[in-house]
Amino acid sequence: MVENKKVRVRYAPSPTGFLHIGNARTALFNYLFARHNDGDFVIRIEDTDLKRNVEDGEESQLRNLKWLGIDWDEGIDKPGQYGPYRQSERKAIYDPLLEQLLDEGKAYKCYCTEEELEAEREAQKARGEMPRYSGKCRHLTEAMRAEKEAQGLKPSIRFAVPENETITFNDMVKDDVSFDTNGIGDFVIGKKDGMPTYNFAVAVDDHLMEMTHVLRGDDHISNTPKQIMIYNAFGWEAPKFGHMTLIVNESRRKLSKRDGSIIQFIEQYRDLGYLPEALFNFIAMLGWSPEGEEEIFSKEEFIKIFDPNRLSKSPALFDTQKLTWVNNQYVKKLPLNDVVELSLPHLQKAGVVPEELTAEELEWVHKLVSLYHEQMSYGAEIVGLTEMFFADASQMNFDEEEQDVLSAETVPTVIRAFANEVANLDPFVSDEVKAAIKRVQKETGVKGKGLFMPIRIVTTGEMHGPELPLAVEVLGKERVLSRLNAWLTK
Repeated sequence: MVENKKVRVRYAPSPTGFLHIGNARTALFNYLFARHNDGDFVIRIEDTDLKRNVEDGEESQLRNLKWLGIDWDEGIDKPGQYGPYRQSERKAIYDPLLEQLLDEGKAYKCYCTEEELEAEREAQKARGEMPRYSGKCRHLTEAMRAEKEAQGLKPSIRFAVPENETITFNDMVKDDVSFDTNGIGDFVIGKKDGMPTYNFAVAVDDHLMEMTHVLRGDDHISNTPKQIMIYNAFGWEAPKFGHMTLIVNESRRKLSKRDGSIIQFIEQYRDLGYLPEALFNFIAMLGWSPEGEEEIFSKEEFIKIFDPNRLSKSPALFDTQKLTWVNNQYVKKLPLNDVVELSLPHLQKAGVVPEELTAEELEWVHKLVSLYHEQMSYGAEIVGLTEMFFADASQMNFDEEEQDVLSAETVPTVIRAFANEVANLDPFVSDEVKAAIKRVQKETGVKGKGLFMPIRIVTTGEMHGPELPLAVEVLGKERVLSRLNAWLTK
């Protein structure tokens, strides 16, 4: 029985695109399941759909899995005893098995053209029927087949689906699932170009690679009875299946690659300066939950506590705010040097910080980033957070609420007094700025919001932000004086 074997699971991407959140979750859950059970985690590349494969698709999958912190025991870069690990290199394994099914009458050659199949589907839809292959090539005689081939028609190979049977399996997430074979048309297992189809190759590979469990997305559940029928046709034992629920967006719709409201690909998160540990943590909680209320775990903790019985039966909500919060928890714990390393490329890309930095400039960037260390959620966010530090005095525009504060009678007196203090400050550091503001208070008699808020708005352009003396220090004497004098001139 499967239960007594060493656990072997796989993640089997098609190199038809880049690593998507849904695929990353499939890989991650299989990885955790394997590691929790001291089993093997295998990466297999399902590239039989040669027309749809994209350049760098395979490499991108592996590169981003590694970045997330997922490693594997076997794959194209770690050959084991069950290779090759690309389906396109396993044709010599599939061909004799296809022939075996043909010889045993469990499969047959189909000569229908795409046009004929499309016309059949349309006619079935018009009659209100579920489209499926009628089986018209199933009973062709040898002479009929010879005639078709004489016409130059290339056959596909279809599996002869048994009639009046019920395919039942116990799913790790959905419990008992049943399919009536009468609702499944004879499906193609060998394409006209000689390559096997997905359902045939997957069943063969999972058996020959001794997979004990198949954990995958809910969208594969209709493939499962087809794969079980192939197992049955060869007299093989099927693995244990588990179909994870869909990931939905905040409108409760299935996460689609065309959904612009959510960043979909791991590469994009990497480019934005998200942390791999945070993304690993967030994805692990998409459709799975631990016991208790804790939400932040290390990879090692996830491996220890992962229990497939806690896979959710309800759709997993992709909560963007939650992802931001999770990433912020990790960023806050990073040493400042690491946060600078995360942020600097984005400041350079925005053109506000030079590509080559002097020691003095790098020290300034450290001070700048330190102001936002606690609130930052990802690297690219630093650009928007720090806009005020790069604006010229002429670019300082105030909204209605800020204008209202600046219209108070005492404001010009406060700003003039602060400008005089700034002009004489040396060294220009936060402690001295703080002392200067106290002297302005003493000189003008203005205190509290009437003192701090005008200074903050005129120097930073914002009503809220980092601690004022620190922000003023990082802005620098020249920029602060320029802004104060520009406002006074206006």
